Amino acid sequence: MILASLFFALLAGALHVYIFTMESVTWTRPATWKRFGVATQADAETTRPLAYNQGFYNLFLAVGAFVGAGFVALAPEDEVLATAGWTLVFSCCGSMLLAALVLALTGRKYLRAAATQGATPLLAVVLGAAALAV
Repeated sequence: MILASLFFALLAGALHVYIFTMESVTWTRPATWKRFGVATQADAETTRPLAYNQGFYNLFLAVGAFVGAGFVALAPEDEVLATAGWTLVFSCCGSMLLAALVLALTGRKYLRAAATQGATPLLAVVLGAAALAV
């Protein structure tokens, strides 16, 4: 279960790097802003600073999940690194999961995006907790 948890943490991190790229790098491209429900190019330009900032939040969560999974995978016998790793995995993936919940509560039209954003961190957290409980 540990490997499965770490696998899903890495997938969650990869998805959040992709989201970072859309929000902080390609936000003003029509294919990107339309995906986020922005109505016009002018609206995309207006919201660009907000999206840029939000993208970096996603990147930082991804980095935390990557580092945490790396600590757990590379130093399972080192109690300090393993504890730090699990702390990062649970904190970052838990934050991703809670953000997906907030997105789902925003409206029905966001349920698919919320499920996409929340599935992998949910699996990382649940499988990690189960592995540590054994």
